[in-house]
Amino acid sequence: MSNQASTKERFPYGRTFLLAFGFFGISLIWPIFNNYVPIFLKGFGLSATLVGFVMTWDNYLNMFVQPIVGERSDHTRTRLGRRKPWMLAGAPLAAVFFVFIPAMRSVAAVMFAILLTNFGMALFRAPTVALLGDVFPPHQRSTANGVINFMGGVGAIVAFLVGGILYKLGRITPFAFGAVMMLISITLVVLFVREPEAPEEIPTEERMSFLDNLREVIQASDRSGLYILLAILCWFIGYNAVETWLSSFGKFTLGIDEGRMSILTSGLALMFVIFAIPSGLLATRFGRRKVILVGIGGLVLMFLYGMVVQNEAMLIPLLVLAGVFWALINVNSLPMVYDVGGDRRIGAFTGLYYLASNIAAVAGPQVVGFLIDASGENYRTMWLFGAIFMVLAGVLMLRVHEAEAKA
Repeated sequence: MSNQASTKERFPYGRTFLLAFGFFGISLIWPIFNNYVPIFLKGFGLSATLVGFVMTWDNYLNMFVQPIVGERSDHTRTRLGRRKPWMLAGAPLAAVFFVFIPAMRSVAAVMFAILLTNFGMALFRAPTVALLGDVFPPHQRSTANGVINFMGGVGAIVAFLVGGILYKLGRITPFAFGAVMMLISITLVVLFVREPEAPEEIPTEERMSFLDNLREVIQASDRSGLYILLAILCWFIGYNAVETWLSSFGKFTLGIDEGRMSILTSGLALMFVIFAIPSGLLATRFGRRKVILVGIGGLVLMFLYGMVVQNEAMLIPLLVLAGVFWALINVNSLPMVYDVGGDRRIGAFTGLYYLASNIAAVAGPQVVGFLIDASGENYRTMWLFGAIFMVLAGVLMLRVHEAEAKA
């Protein structure tokens, strides 16, 4: 079958939604974690600084664990496949200790449960996401990732709605709900998603470690891989910084109370969910690089517009359009990384992708927090910071070879 013909074949939505249940389960956990764990920690008398540090443990762990696990899963050979053993190891560990978090009665015990929850999640996230590259050929990956992001957004919405209702019945109930739903979701993936036959194993002496893969990306004659990873780092730094401080901007600059800002911000998340699948379809039609550049350009304009927003009426269109433009970027970034890495090293390059995104998740919000303090609590600095890093991401994307980026 020619490549042109293959791109016109019917897309397997049924199989894609089944695989997306894995991401649905993962996305159920974090909204519950982020919503209630800071309150539990504050109840033990911890300072806001220490609470913030504990809440970023997952990012620090992910910087090291996910790249290593992703690379190791490429070389895992079992009857179940390459990725599923890691899912079966990490998901139960994370689920058990996730339920322990609200049940513990000392701060040390809560922190121990948090640490093992984060470790369990780090063990299986990269292998689960790497199934996207295993199961789908390159020309279908953007559409598939759109479906996966859609299901992730649905998972977050379910977590907020159901978790809020269950919390009234006892603080452990939303955690138990999240753990059970994650285990069900991962079980469905393990039982019903068939991993394709693994490529011929690379001899032990020729295997590349995480650091070897990173070194090769940096030293390669074609720098497309390096530019993509640096672009991912930049756009996540910019976006995470804005997302983290958005509610503070609304309260302290525009005078919008926290509850109202939560409702307004949910509009951004909703638009991302709505446009996740269309973003993948657009990339399949026009190419990932072009669609990502449109998203970057749109966010640069939105962030610059944010510097002059004066009230809620001006903020709403910014949030709506930002959700759309972010979908164009985020849905297509991981498939672009796979374009560069090749099918043999999908797990390794999934790890590199998460390395960049987790560095950004730590760096962006903290640097902007420093800038806000240094500028006399001027929260508009977050918009300029975000715009600068989006521009840098666009410059880097322009240096990616078109041939590497084609869907």
